[in-house]
Amino acid sequence: MTPPSQSDPHADRSAETRSRILEAALTEFAAHGLAGARTEQIAAAAQVNKALLYYYFESKEKLYAATLEMVSSRVRDRSMAVFLREASPGERVLRAALDHFDRILTQREFQSLMQHEMIRMHKGEEGELPVLAKRIFAPLHAMFQSMVREGIASGELIEVEWLQIVLASLGGNVFYFLSAPVWRLIETFEPFDAEVLRARRVALVEFLGQALFQDRRRGAELAAKVLADTPMPELGEFKNLRCGK
Repeated sequence: MTPPSQSDPHADRSAETRSRILEAALTEFAAHGLAGARTEQIAAAAQVNKALLYYYFESKEKLYAATLEMVSSRVRDRSMAVFLREASPGERVLRAALDHFDRILTQREFQSLMQHEMIRMHKGEEGELPVLAKRIFAPLHAMFQSMVREGIASGELIEVEWLQIVLASLGGNVFYFLSAPVWRLIETFEPFDAEVLRARRVALVEFLGQALFQDRRRGAELAAKVLADTPMPELGEFKNLRCGK
């Protein structure tokens, strides 16, 4: 009788090494962009030599593309889990808005890489953003649009342009985090203090529960439900927030 096949230890080590390189590359590219990142630093952080790094990815540019693909796929999978959840469209909108807030909060490398790509596009460089938009962001956008339209058609959400609901759900999150240096100058609070962030999460969901739902009582109940079963991420996941890096 043939014994059950075992996983190939060489393949396992290869996958583990590749993953380690990608994680090291994520930190380096997020901090310095494609042009400023040093492959020596990536190799050292991944505990491999440069030759092995090029064996897996051939070039710095291909490593950068693979890193973006990896982190963007994480965002896609996380968002898809929210969109496909067994819940009403309105509840899923609330959960998507809160997930977006928490993602900005905890996935700083992804946000940094997107900023680098925006700058490259602004300069007219051929970057990775068009590919990511087609593979990752366009499908997510289509699902968000479908979810909002379903909520409007069912009478759960208010009858307004669907895109405005998307912008209202996500736009405030982006503005808050990008404007952190200004908040420090004009307000008395530290924008990345844990208690301030906790209050912002609550205010976000409670506001949307009141603003987007035909039945405000139902919106408030769903907001309370979403907040109750979606705890704030652990403080250990935050990276350099007080410095705004």
